[in-house]
Amino acid sequence: MAALALPLPRGLSIDRFAVVLPAHNEEEHLGRALLALQRAADALHRVRPEVDVRVTVVLDSCTDGSAGIAAQYVAADRRFNALEVSLRNAGASRAAGIRAAGIGATRRRPPGKRWTPPPWAGRTWLANTDADSQVPENWLVRQLEFAEAGADAVLGSVEPDPAGMDAELRRRWLERHPFEEDHPHIYGANFGVRASAYLAAGGFPKLASHEDRTLVQSLRNRAFTVTATDSMRVLTSGRIHARAPHGFGAYLRTLGLHRAPAAD
Repeated sequence: MAALALPLPRGLSIDRFAVVLPAHNEEEHLGRALLALQRAADALHRVRPEVDVRVTVVLDSCTDGSAGIAAQYVAADRRFNALEVSLRNAGASRAAGIRAAGIGATRRRPPGKRWTPPPWAGRTWLANTDADSQVPENWLVRQLEFAEAGADAVLGSVEPDPAGMDAELRRRWLERHPFEEDHPHIYGANFGVRASAYLAAGGFPKLASHEDRTLVQSLRNRAFTVTATDSMRVLTSGRIHARAPHGFGAYLRTLGLHRAPAAD
């Protein structure tokens, strides 16, 4: 059996953020998502100006105005880049964005040989969100704090946007997902991971849904430190017309189908 890659020493500083946001026909939400990311990058710059931040928008098979919205940010802010792909796959899109940021997949090594991450990988943090979501201003700052305290991955919480969402459905969702530290949930819209841990765990798999859960399980299997927090909550769309077949929107739709019967 191959030796497991071990977590890096506690306190290793972060000097680079690679933020990845996949989008498939998200013109309704993308502008707000990118503005929120810009504000989060500005907040990090105020406290740690030496940390480099790059945002990659992965435009996956977009036929609407998403590319034009991304292009406005790319033209105005050197921290933003756009990548056009035709994958129609959430896991593959996230992985493509990470590769575009210069973080490639690992090569296979002979069994029994310990994997050693590149020197820069332990100081690079990968922050993942979605195009229908708005990160809070402290999003990157909090991930930096967790990373430099020893976390190899951070699982943030999400809150469905009440705008346009059925109030009863939102109530039922909140009842099942209390906002708390050390929560058990995994959301691709609010997930950060150290590049060295990401590479050791094999990266995002090519899955249309649950690519985030699969990667987190691989991280845990390799004894990396995974922290869950509600201190950097992301606002995400409460739509039930899902982009991913078994993603967040699909879960909301299923939850809405199981309403309690009306009282007599």
